[in-house]
Amino acid sequence: MDAISVIRTKRDRGELSPEQIDWVIDAYTRGEVADEQMSALAMAILLNGMNRTEIARWTAAMIASGERMDFGALSRPTTDKHSTGGVGDKITLPLAPLVAACGAAVPQLSGRGLGHTGGTLDKLESIPGWRAQLSNAEMLDVLNTTGAVICAAGDGLAPADKKLYALRDVTGTVEAIPLIASSIMSKKIAEGTGALVLDVKVGSGAFMKTIEDARELASTMVALGTDSGVRTVALLTDMATPLGLTAGNALEVRESVEVLAGGGPKDVVDLTLALAREMLDAAGLKDADPEKALADGSAMDVWRRMISAQGGDPDAVLPVAREQHVISAPSSGVLTRLDAYDVGVAAWRLGAGRARKEDPVQAGAGVELHAKPGDTVTEGQPLLTLHTDTPEKFEYALKALPGSYDIAPSGTPFTATPVVRERIA
Repeated sequence: MDAISVIRTKRDRGELSPEQIDWVIDAYTRGEVADEQMSALAMAILLNGMNRTEIARWTAAMIASGERMDFGALSRPTTDKHSTGGVGDKITLPLAPLVAACGAAVPQLSGRGLGHTGGTLDKLESIPGWRAQLSNAEMLDVLNTTGAVICAAGDGLAPADKKLYALRDVTGTVEAIPLIASSIMSKKIAEGTGALVLDVKVGSGAFMKTIEDARELASTMVALGTDSGVRTVALLTDMATPLGLTAGNALEVRESVEVLAGGGPKDVVDLTLALAREMLDAAGLKDADPEKALADGSAMDVWRRMISAQGGDPDAVLPVAREQHVISAPSSGVLTRLDAYDVGVAAWRLGAGRARKEDPVQAGAGVELHAKPGDTVTEGQPLLTLHTDTPEKFEYALKALPGSYDIAPSGTPFTATPVVRERIA
């Protein structure tokens, strides 16, 4: 077996054999296949695709490159959620403790932000003392004592994916649907959860810009999970507009705590409850009532225990950016569009995100929204507030926002896009 023959097979639109896939993933993980060779193969996959058999074998080979976790000793059924990423997507923060409060165990292995999409670990690290890195034993202990854990994936989980993802990021092959699907599902299947709900974002602020691409990705991942014995369902959810009223790390933690306290923006509450119901149903807890767990404070109790168990202080004052810049509405009328991608880029440029994995982030940086599409605005009222510790970043961030919103004359009809657009099982 050699790398060139594998590359040529896919370059010429052929089907990779199970033996070719097993060999190339293993050899790349060990360093026998060079980065430039795997880059060529990734580009061939982007251009020519893979069939279901190839994707399933590719995913299995990446799982086999590392360890598999086992939650069989837990007394609760396990269920997990994965989002493909968006702007203001803080859903994991209220969702994990909410589902745990309803009787499931939620082992939520999360990541960091890159580019315009935020990362769950970056958000939580704005809480003083909170730790993302846990050993497997610590992770199990937090799960046993609180019912939910949100932490970084260990290095032993699908190491082939970790190496390949970094390569895709710098070779223009991130968008390859077979590679997105196998990347996500190799980690989630190796994680060992019994049930999985996928939140596949669609719109300007998502990797999948069209409903057709989102549907293809969701269907591919649901099939991979189902074939591996994991009860899997996907929701296609809107990411044309930022979720909630904040995009940024500490800003989003504050909003998540508001949701757990029984408040928060309607779209965040609605999506949190929709995903909670799917997770509980997939875990066999059909009679659980997540709306009640939000209202009676039990979800908040789990949140506080979970944060404390990972070294964080749930009562600590969250960081606030030193500088703010207000963007006012230029006219009165109905806000009909607020572009998620543009807001995400502005938040990133203010310091909330990173261009490279090793870049630091500012805990207090981000964008605060004072109106959402469908709201009536008055000329001169605050529309957006930009937050950063470094005021020289304002100019660069503001360049992302011209043309990012539309205001129509008062009385203009407006129909909101539902936050959940489709369900795929």
